Amino acid sequence: MKVSYSRRTVMMLTGILFISLCVGCYRLSNFGVDAFTCMNLGISGFLHMSFGTWQLIMNAVILVVVFFTVRKNIGAGTIINMVCVGYGADFICWIVEDMLKVEAGLPLRILFLVSGCLFAGLGVAFYIVADMGIAPYDSVAFIIQKALKGKIQFQYARVCSDVAVIIIGVFFCLVSGGNLWEIVGIGTICNACFNGPLIQFFRGHVSEPILHNKEKSV
Repeated sequence: MKVSYSRRTVMMLTGILFISLCVGCYRLSNFGVDAFTCMNLGISGFLHMSFGTWQLIMNAVILVVVFFTVRKNIGAGTIINMVCVGYGADFICWIVEDMLKVEAGLPLRILFLVSGCLFAGLGVAFYIVADMGIAPYDSVAFIIQKALKGKIQFQYARVCSDVAVIIIGVFFCLVSGGNLWEIVGIGTICNACFNGPLIQFFRGHVSEPILHNKEKSV
C-alpha cells in the first residue's frame, strides 16, 4: 500500500530535526564538527559571515548541481533542510551555551559526540526513506555514484565526499587564521569514516522497518 503523505512528512521532519541536533551536538562537543559543517564553518569564518547564512548559500549552490544531475532527490525536504538545519544548530548551541550556560566537562562532551554521530546517521536515513527530497549535500554521494555509473556503493561515495569537504574546511580555516581545533577533531574523523555506514545501517534496521510498519496500518 502507498504510504500516506502525512506519515512521510513526519518522517522527513523528524530526520531534519535529527540533523539539526547532530550539527549542534558536534559543535557543543568541541571534538570537531561533522564534515559538511567543517567546511561551512571554515568558509563562513573566512568570510566573517554567520554559519546559518553561509550554509544556506552553500546549499543553494549545490542544489543547482543536483538539479542537473540527480533531480529526483529534490523535494520539500530539500528546501526545509536548507533553511532549517543551519539556523536550528545555531539555536541549539545558543540554548545550551548562552541561555543555560552549560559548561561541558569531558563526560558531557563525549556524550555530545556520540549523540552527534547517531543523530547524523538517523537523520539522513529517516529523510532518505521518506522520499520527499534530501539535503543538497546528501545528494553529493548519489552524484558520485552516478558519475561512476554505480561502481561504488553509497556508503563509500559518502566517505569520499565527506573527506573532500573536510579538506576544504581545513584550508579556509588555516587561511583565515581561525582555530582549527574548533572545527576539526576526532568527531570530524568519526563522522567522515562512519557516517556513510551508519546511514546504510539505520536505513535497513530503523527507518525502512518503521515506514514498512506504518505502511501496513494505512
